[in-house]
Order: sequence, then structure tokens, then C-alpha cells
Amino acid sequence: MSQAQAIVFDAPRALTVRSLALKPVEEGDIEVEVSCSGISTGTERLLWEGTMPSFPGLGYPLVPGYETVGTVLRTVGDAGDIRVGEQVFVPGSYSFQGVRNIFGGAGARLVVPHDRVVPVAPSLGPKAVLLALAATCYHAVSLGGLREPLVAPQLIVGHGVMGRLLARITLALGLPAPTVWETQPSRRDGAAGYPVMHPADDDRKDYASVYDVSGDSAILDTLIARLAPGGEVVLAGFYKDSLGFAFAPAFMREAQIRVAAQWKKHDLQAVSALVASGALSLEGLITHTLDPSRAREAYEIAFSDPQCLKMMIDWRA
Repeated sequence: MSQAQAIVFDAPRALTVRSLALKPVEEGDIEVEVSCSGISTGTERLLWEGTMPSFPGLGYPLVPGYETVGTVLRTVGDAGDIRVGEQVFVPGSYSFQGVRNIFGGAGARLVVPHDRVVPVAPSLGPKAVLLALAATCYHAVSLGGLREPLVAPQLIVGHGVMGRLLARITLALGLPAPTVWETQPSRRDGAAGYPVMHPADDDRKDYASVYDVSGDSAILDTLIARLAPGGEVVLAGFYKDSLGFAFAPAFMREAQIRVAAQWKKHDLQAVSALVASGALSLEGLITHTLDPSRAREAYEIAFSDPQCLKMMIDWRA
């Protein structure tokens, strides 16, 4: 049985890198040699801390990761348009046996159904790990292409990697530039075409649309107070605690609250097209790279260092 190295969370804050058995390659599957995988500071952080809300299939030990880029080593049977040697983005897998695959992308080789992956331009290289977050942002704005006309984020809360991608996608779609709030001084730089400020420096209270990517479960009252009548708060982050809000201010504004769900494959294809056209840049967002032998250090930096926008694990060595 084929084996591959993978990052394993044996329990919260307990990490090993070890060889695991891969699932057999079946009809319609492809085998991918991984070059790079990203660390998510949203869902993966909750898995690392042991604070992920309960859902079917959750448990330890597990292989995390859903931001993976690699090269197709082989195909079995009908692989659609996927070709050996092609670079592909893999949004997680069920490759590894004897563990939970939540989300199963942090390994040196993966076995996945061919229709799960998306080909990416070789010129994009490691930056392709950002496509999942970009697709999440695109879905939040467009509801997967179903929302017409598009409602531009007027205010984005958080200038980490997701806030930056959301602002860049807003501009790439030809929508007006948003304002971005950021409380960390070190994260207020790097903007192109939109202003970034501390919330205390913004006295505006007539935002028609506020997109929160902070993950702060206690933020709703603050955001509702900044809405115009009939305005909308979009929850585009991931929240481990219950959310609540004072009813009277929301009532006075006739506020709307929307939860942005998980991206779909057509969202991934849409942002890939924006990148290919040059409308959307992924430059300057991967700030840290370590190899799998330093995986524990990589996760600790990703979750604690405000200078780290995106940590990438480089499997090529």
C-alpha cells in the first residue's frame, strides 16, 4: 500500500509529521505530488486549538489543510480534462487512512477524484494556495454568481489575507473601493486603491454593506451601529462562539444579517479567471514559508504573529 508524509493533529496542539497509508487509486482518481500547502488561520486554527464547533466527522487524529497545489503524477481511467504533469489546486482530500481527513490537504501526495481539482497556470506557482480564500471572498460578494446586481462591500473589517483579498476582488469586479478597518498597526500597510484605518478614526455611520472577516463573535453590535437604514452585515469569517446583538439598534435600522457560506467550484473557476486576466493580483500575501520538518513552528507563527498574513508549507524539499 502506498504511503505519504502528512501533517497530523493527534489532539489539540499536538502535531506530528509522519508517513500514512494512502487510499487506493480508483477509476476517475488522480494522484498529485504536492508542492505547497497553506495554513488557514480560520478553520485550521479552531482545529489546532480544539475549539471547532461540533460537526459530523470531526475528531482526532486528523490531517488538516484545504489550500494545496501540486502536479498530477498519474490518472486512472477517465480523468476528464486533467493531464499528467499539469499543475492543479486541490481543496482538501480524503487521501489518508487511519485518520480523519479534515480537510486532508496537508500531505506530500494526495489521491483525489479528478473532478475535485482545478488546473492552474504554472506561472502562478505557490501563490495558487490562495485560491480557496479568494473563492471564499468572491462567493461572499456574488453568492456564487447568483447575486445581480453585485452589492459592493463598503466597509471590510480586518486587513489580514482575507480582508486584502476581499478588497482586491471588489476592485477587480469593477466595484467602488471599500474602506477597511484594522486595529493592528502592522497590518495597515499593503493597501492598493483603498483606505485602511483604525475603527476609532472612522466616524461614518451610513454604510450600506459591511463585510466582517475578523472572526470576532462579539462584533455585531459595533457593526450594526455603523449601518445605514436597511443596511447589511455579511459574516464572511468563521466564528467559534455564538453570535448575538442588541435588538433595538438593529430594529431602528431595519438591519439585515447574512452569512456567507462555503465557496463552490464555480467560485474557484471565477477567481482563477480574474487572476489569469490580470484583474486580480495575489502578490505580497504569502509572507512566511517553512518546510514540513518545522510544521509545529509554522502553525504557531501562523496563529500568533500579526506580521504573518499567510504561512505556506513547502513540500518540495
